[in-house]
Amino acid sequence: MTTVKKRIRLGTLFLFLLTLLSCGVGIFHLVRLKNDATLILKNNYESLDYTYSLQQIMDTSGEGKILPAAFDSLLKKQEQNITEPGEQEATHRVRAAYEKYKLDTGKAGLAEIRAALHTVLRLNMSAIETKNIKAGNTANTALTYITLLAAIIFLIGFTFSFNFPGVLTTPISTLTEGLREIARKNYHFRIHLDRKDEFGQMAESFNDMAERLEYFENSNLNKLIFEKTRAEAVINSLKEASIGIDKNDVILFANDQALQLLGMQTTDVVGKSVEQVSSRNDLFRFLLEDRGNLPFKIVLDNRENYFTKEIIDISQQDANSKVIILRNITSFKELDVAKTNFIATISHELKTPLASSDFSLKLLSDERVSTLTEEQRELINNLKQDNQRMLRILSELLNMSQVEAGKIQLDIAETDPVSIMENAVLSVNTAAREKQVVIERTFEKDLPAVKADAEKTTWVLNNFLMNAIKYSSEEQIVTLRIYRKEGNVVFSVTDQGPGIPKEYQEKVFDRFFKVPGSKAGGTGLGLAISREFIEAQGGRIWVESEYGKGSTFGFGLAASGAVSE
Repeated sequence: MTTVKKRIRLGTLFLFLLTLLSCGVGIFHLVRLKNDATLILKNNYESLDYTYSLQQIMDTSGEGKILPAAFDSLLKKQEQNITEPGEQEATHRVRAAYEKYKLDTGKAGLAEIRAALHTVLRLNMSAIETKNIKAGNTANTALTYITLLAAIIFLIGFTFSFNFPGVLTTPISTLTEGLREIARKNYHFRIHLDRKDEFGQMAESFNDMAERLEYFENSNLNKLIFEKTRAEAVINSLKEASIGIDKNDVILFANDQALQLLGMQTTDVVGKSVEQVSSRNDLFRFLLEDRGNLPFKIVLDNRENYFTKEIIDISQQDANSKVIILRNITSFKELDVAKTNFIATISHELKTPLASSDFSLKLLSDERVSTLTEEQRELINNLKQDNQRMLRILSELLNMSQVEAGKIQLDIAETDPVSIMENAVLSVNTAAREKQVVIERTFEKDLPAVKADAEKTTWVLNNFLMNAIKYSSEEQIVTLRIYRKEGNVVFSVTDQGPGIPKEYQEKVFDRFFKVPGSKAGGTGLGLAISREFIEAQGGRIWVESEYGKGSTFGFGLAASGAVSE
């Protein structure tokens, strides 16, 4: 059996042999050219050099003079470098003429020497020309052979590179197509490769896998349908509207309650992508947005219904699916509205008699009405404090009722921040003097006016100051600052009290929350109302505290173009 590995090895070996053949032919002809060039240099160039040197010596020697010993030395070298036919006889004539010239230094001897040297030059020049023609023929032959071989190798290599990859890519492409079909749950697909190599074995294994998958698909189909029906029944039995989304953002299910809220059919939702459904349904798009767990309203059958959203993440290998659950809190909302109305009514009704009793207590404490003993005066003072505490609690409850009912009425106008500070400090001066707390005020010059409701902003600042005085020890300092920051005017109140632990700092603005272990009284509504008042004016409220080192409460409001005096 010819394997793919063996085919690749044979193909690579074939290309290697072609490369060796081309290299061998090229090297063979290059060696031939080198040898021809070497012969020219060795055999003829030296003879030409000797002959020209002999002629130069004869030219420099005068007539009738004995030729120098260098002539004899060069002639001996020429006699030892006989390479061409006829060159030896010509060289002997040079020797004979030279010997004759030594005996009789005349013109005839020089002429014979020159004639013999000319013969040697002619023979070597002719040999060089012949060898040059031979070298050119060798080069042309080499070029012909190398060109022919290169063309053959190019054709074979091109054919090989074009056809050989198909040995690998064709079965891989077929297998890829088969895997795609299996991914589409087309278990009837089969691969047909008439080969006996590894790809043929792979095709057989693929077909066996597809056959088994088809068997399991058919055998489990009824069971899957039963489980699907049972799951749908369980989902539809849930009281809360539920929508399931898988890791690929495809909607798996939506029970009847969810479909009723969305106003869509099962076929319009289940199996569709999140983008498809959200593009056609505003409520579904709203549910996908991260807006916290705040209640929201849906009008259903001409009736307002209130819901809260909860998203449950379900881990699924390397991704997370999720279930969106909508809980109907309409009944709780109605109870909350009833509670708010009840508190508002009771608070309003109680405020009148308490105000009347406060007036009566003032009359009793007036010395023009009667003279009181020390014990009676103390009792009246205690009654006044209790009465004021009750009025403050009722005022906070009324404010909170307005907040819960969404009926906060604001009178926004350009207000001097310094006047807000002065009014707030004036209202807490008595409490500060009783506890011997010093209120330090610092503010920047040329502060811009703020866009705010002066009464409610003063109430918030007054609440901050009262809390700072309440949690401060005697003779401590409370710092009130006003400064500009990023287009806002910021009010801050800093005390030297016990501070607030970090884990409770985010909760101090919640309704009825009190820091555990706090000895100060109060309803826990003041800071909650303060947050509602500031946020209703478009501002931001915050707290900074380090346990055991005091706290800083502050809020910022938008500055207007005007500058306060």
